[in-house]
Amino acid sequence: MRLMRTEIQLSYRALEGKLHEYQPMEIVQVDQTDYEAIWDDLIRKYHFLGYDKMIGQRIKYLVLYESMPIAALSFNRATLRIAARDEYVGWDEKEKLRNLHRVVNNNRFLIAPWVRIKNLASHLLSRTLKQLQKDWYKMYGTRLLLAETFVDERYKGTCYLAANWKCLGKTKGYGKIGSSFVYHGNRKAVYIYPLQKTELALIQAESCRRTLKFENRNVPNMMLHKPDWNPTILEDSGITEEMIKKLGKELEDYLFPYQKCINYAGQEAYAESYVKGLMSDLEYKSAEPIALRYGMPVRGMQRFLKDGKWDTDMMLDIYQEKLSGIVSHPEGMITLDGCGNPKKGNNSVGVARQYCGATGKVDNCQTGVFIGYSGPNGYGLIDRALYIPEKWFDEEYKQRRDDCGIPEGTKFRTSIEIASSLLDRVSATGLFPARWVGVDSFFGRSREFLASIPDNLWYFADIPADTLIFTEMPAMIVPPYGGRGRRDLKPYPSIAPVTVSQLMNEASISWNRVTLGEGAKGPIVANEFCRRVVLCNDHAPTDSVWLYIRQLNDGSFKFSICNAPEDTPIYVIREAAIMRWPIEQCFEECKSCLGLDQYEARSWNAWYRHTLLVFIAHLFLTIIRIKYKKKGVLQSLLTSVAKRLQHLV
Repeated sequence: MRLMRTEIQLSYRALEGKLHEYQPMEIVQVDQTDYEAIWDDLIRKYHFLGYDKMIGQRIKYLVLYESMPIAALSFNRATLRIAARDEYVGWDEKEKLRNLHRVVNNNRFLIAPWVRIKNLASHLLSRTLKQLQKDWYKMYGTRLLLAETFVDERYKGTCYLAANWKCLGKTKGYGKIGSSFVYHGNRKAVYIYPLQKTELALIQAESCRRTLKFENRNVPNMMLHKPDWNPTILEDSGITEEMIKKLGKELEDYLFPYQKCINYAGQEAYAESYVKGLMSDLEYKSAEPIALRYGMPVRGMQRFLKDGKWDTDMMLDIYQEKLSGIVSHPEGMITLDGCGNPKKGNNSVGVARQYCGATGKVDNCQTGVFIGYSGPNGYGLIDRALYIPEKWFDEEYKQRRDDCGIPEGTKFRTSIEIASSLLDRVSATGLFPARWVGVDSFFGRSREFLASIPDNLWYFADIPADTLIFTEMPAMIVPPYGGRGRRDLKPYPSIAPVTVSQLMNEASISWNRVTLGEGAKGPIVANEFCRRVVLCNDHAPTDSVWLYIRQLNDGSFKFSICNAPEDTPIYVIREAAIMRWPIEQCFEECKSCLGLDQYEARSWNAWYRHTLLVFIAHLFLTIIRIKYKKKGVLQSLLTSVAKRLQHLV
């Protein structure tokens, strides 16, 4: 408890102006001191709730300027039942009773009516919370987890928002009288402030992993049986009118294992309806049109994506296990690529002016790094990570980071670092055996990324046309001394490097005409050239690799390098070139049929959850395509990829 060094002087002198003009201010704890009566009198006279007494653990503060009280605050024990708070934390009744003593309620806050100092209220809230944690621990031996308060309908709660408190919604308008609850109709806004963010996140994560009993939740979702499927999906999968009747039940069975990821009974209907909506004939596939299509609350669907209590990591684990069981193959390829979506406005998480693949130029967009898989058994997307531009970590973006829900402790990472992390994570699961890693030229030109690929995998990487190579391993020679000046001891290559595009002018080039796959109008053929070259770095030779060149139908060329052993047959490298493309096919299918780029949510959670539900919908399409198509799985894969290879004719 802090002791007063100066005597409090009661004064009603008007104070008006800017915050910096009234410094320093002192926040003093007055419990069980001679000055507690001053706090009681101020609250009793000027606070709209008045004051009688507080029961249980409590702390009272007076705020002094030049020994004059200008504000009064108090904190008391938390309220037992607050639905909005309990849903936010995600705890059950047992866990709540175990931790409720670590929640404190800001039950009184008064700025003296003769004080008009701009930003004073939010300033005092921030300062008081810092002092409260120390004082509460000193008095009661408890480390506080969370602060809460209620704001009457007549007030807007502006000072709490300015102090970074979060509004969770409103109470239901009930008050406890005796041992029962009585409806009084005064619904108050509920605000919270996490005092231990990391620990609270752990409690929330643990709460998400609790599962409810399935026997109480296995209620059929009739919306899954609604025959509003996207006709493109049905045509591509070879679905007949008779087969459509079975799809609802198949989708219901397919989605059932994901129910244990949802922490509240009844909310699985949001996830199931969202997945169904992604595969429907809706023109635009975001939370609002999907909710309206299936008669669900729009705000409920939006909250489900942003703040709903469901375990996204567990759902991703289930999805990856399902995908692995269908597409994994020892000769498969793990693929990485970026995917950008143009956005209007500046409030969506990670949005900035940056290169956007969808528009082919620098644009206002969000960008994600995606990791996928392709092989003889099929293809699919495994995981994803949102790229957050470096400027988003500046202090001026702090409020925007908080508004978007970017997790505390998130650090800036380049796209290269994100891709390496995704590759390590997927490799560690052991679910996706592969021989290859395939990347586009953005990652292919990065020596840092290529060096990070595990030794047991070969890469097939597209590269820019100006990439320097040696046509053979050069000798490194120190030039002879010219007799004047400092002697140059740096060795230089005996032959000059050339760009890969300059090889097109060599008369020795001999093109092979090859079939890449079977398209809708017959075989897809292309010209190819393959030879060993030596990579060049800072005008010095490095690794010996395969250079693979494809000639496009407009006369231009596509360049790739591959670190497969020197005795690798060319048909193996050609198969790797074909397996590089299914991730592009995934983007095409997920955007054109499943709304990958049509979400409207601004938050971190909503982006990750929308993309995951798109993955889940895409895997269901893969399953029905394999089940109902008459062609073999490999042929089905090649046919889909052939759509991406039409320009190689």
